[in-house]
Amino acid sequence: MAKKQNVTFSDIAKYTNFSKTTISRYFNHPDSLTLENQQIISDALEKLGYQENKVARILANGKTEFVGIIIPNLYFHYYSEVLNQILNSYEEFGYKFLVFIGNENEETERQYIRELMAYKIEGLIILSHTIPSLELAQLNIPIVTIEREDRYVCSVNTDNYMGGMQAASLLAKHHCDVLIHINTPTAQVVPAYGRIQGFLDICRERNIPHEVFLQDLGNHYEETRQKLQEILGIIEEKYSGKRKGIFVSNDTHANILLNLLFGRYGKLPSDYYLMGFDNSPISREAILPISTIGQQIDKLSHEAVKLLVDLMNEQKKRKPAPLKEPVHKIITPVLIRRATTEKDLTD
Repeated sequence: MAKKQNVTFSDIAKYTNFSKTTISRYFNHPDSLTLENQQIISDALEKLGYQENKVARILANGKTEFVGIIIPNLYFHYYSEVLNQILNSYEEFGYKFLVFIGNENEETERQYIRELMAYKIEGLIILSHTIPSLELAQLNIPIVTIEREDRYVCSVNTDNYMGGMQAASLLAKHHCDVLIHINTPTAQVVPAYGRIQGFLDICRERNIPHEVFLQDLGNHYEETRQKLQEILGIIEEKYSGKRKGIFVSNDTHANILLNLLFGRYGKLPSDYYLMGFDNSPISREAILPISTIGQQIDKLSHEAVKLLVDLMNEQKKRKPAPLKEPVHKIITPVLIRRATTEKDLTD
């Protein structure tokens, strides 16, 4: 059969000797067909040069292949890198993404979710922290969260506790007189709290003098810089002459602190050892490459999309099996040593 410009279900049915109903089932409920018949139809589509009319398919079955994303902001380099990795998953999974930036405003994010639901999204990826997981679960669509409270929904998270332990252990190996952790106030139900707990457990276990600064550092450069400058002033006054190991909760803030030290001394002083968390691009691009706890952002993002696709595929079955409980996947962090702790790299 010669290739037509617009191949119809009738053409495919005639070519395969199947009914148009069977062809429709292939597109809308492929699991209802045998693997052999699926392969016959798939081969026919290729030989006929079939090009799917996606608008017609959406109107026919209501499946848009759209996934919504709610992200807190793009100020933190971690979020922009996660978003970049998720968007790059289109080639593998074939889903398109509608992205909203919530700016940590609960009502704004609810409005965005209503907008996404109106677009008939098939699933949702949430990185923001404002809306409780119980409320998200009541949307009754497949949802996967990343690094946020997740009791009632599926999630993919880094082993933050291990990361906190890795950071404190590396700083301790450099014989620091005091270990310092800088973070924002974090609820224990949020995975990132593990960074604080892991750091504290190592310090207490090894009897290392330590201090934790928990302060809202803001989501804008000027505000964050001012608050970190204040914290640095306290550290300078309180621990003058001591070897200081500082673990900052993310690479964006670690880079700002590093710049403050360079602005004050023209270098990273020999009595400072600095670590971040994320392994976002800024940690490699900083004036001195920053040692960090790598979240394996590519793997974290890929696993989140893959889990969501699995959930969405289950929903497309004629008799989907409900989850007995949410799935929580944990990604192991990787300790990355760079110039801010390995001083020989800067000599």
